[in-house]
Amino acid sequence: MRMAKKVFIEPWIDKTGWKAGDFADTETPCYIVDEVRLEKNLKILAKVQKDTGCKILMALKGFAMFSAFGIIRKYLFGVAASSLNEARLGFEEFKKEVHVFSPAYADKDFVGMMRYADHIVFNSFSQWKKYRRRVLHKKISCGIRVNPEHSEVKISFYDPCGSLSRLGVTKENFAPKNLKGIEGLHFHCLCENNADALGRTLKVFEKKFGKFLHQMKWVNFGGGHHITRKNYDIKLLCQIIKDFKNRYPHLQIYLEPGEAVALNAGVLVARVTDIFKNKRNIAILDVSAACHMPDVLEMPYWPQILGAGKRNKYPSVYRLGGPSCLAGDTIGDYSFPKPLTIGSKLIFLNVAIYTMVKNTTFNGIQLPSIALRDKMGKIRVIKKFGYKDFKNRLS
Repeated sequence: MRMAKKVFIEPWIDKTGWKAGDFADTETPCYIVDEVRLEKNLKILAKVQKDTGCKILMALKGFAMFSAFGIIRKYLFGVAASSLNEARLGFEEFKKEVHVFSPAYADKDFVGMMRYADHIVFNSFSQWKKYRRRVLHKKISCGIRVNPEHSEVKISFYDPCGSLSRLGVTKENFAPKNLKGIEGLHFHCLCENNADALGRTLKVFEKKFGKFLHQMKWVNFGGGHHITRKNYDIKLLCQIIKDFKNRYPHLQIYLEPGEAVALNAGVLVARVTDIFKNKRNIAILDVSAACHMPDVLEMPYWPQILGAGKRNKYPSVYRLGGPSCLAGDTIGDYSFPKPLTIGSKLIFLNVAIYTMVKNTTFNGIQLPSIALRDKMGKIRVIKKFGYKDFKNRLS
């Protein structure tokens, strides 16, 4: 790794132990995932599995850094994939169970799905009828995704059970006569929710679909379980799972959280490239909301920065923006204890999840490097990107 020129960094440290000085020699932009924090999350998930008998899968849509799979597969049973590419990645690199769901499968992709998947979940009975002859002679367990029509998610953009949802079969459209060959039911109603939300969802799910569970082998409770969050009620989660298991002892229960695996396990190190004024201080960074943190624009999401606060917390206030020509490529307003300077490094917290997997090269903006920090604190760059990565995405 070529060493970056050292710049002054405030001696900031957050409550979970990130130290700004740890990244003094890091070239920017760069994602860094910490193995200690990652393993801490995995141990929590492993205990839930041990205490309840459920199996937890990692949803690749949230975190697909395969250089970390060696650690993750020690604790989890497999991956949840949503495309042929994710299924292949899980098969080749995770080397355990591969569960696949898609709103619809294209013919050209389904052959590959059957090669890589252990479980395939269909989003409609029309898809099931289309593909069941192909899949039934394979050693693949098939399921149907259902929509309990019960919303727990506040932001409609992320609500799988919102009005006119395209995800899952509603009770009105459920076709019991077409269940032959179906071994499981899958529902997904949560997003960053606590265990009480799962408890309420299960009551609705059982009321609408419980009478079909006797003929199933498994149930997938989907994702959105924020299990590794500090205030998550793990005791309640385990009790909910065990109570369900007591009612249906023949069923294997799956959960497939995306965020919980790498929650708070990674940072994005950025650098200030320019500072100017337009009614307020504006700082341009070498990271982009549009290219590198799209949830900032989609949710919207305000990512925390080590040592910084919201607009009125500290005296030096800046609007942070990215380098693209998109007018709305703005990360947000932040305040700092001291003024920023050109060359200052900023460390965005909790950006391992839903960042790398959503990156784009819009405007030809450079993708951040990807690195791992080991248990001794040594940072090792796994991947660096360049012109070829931009060009290869174009025709």
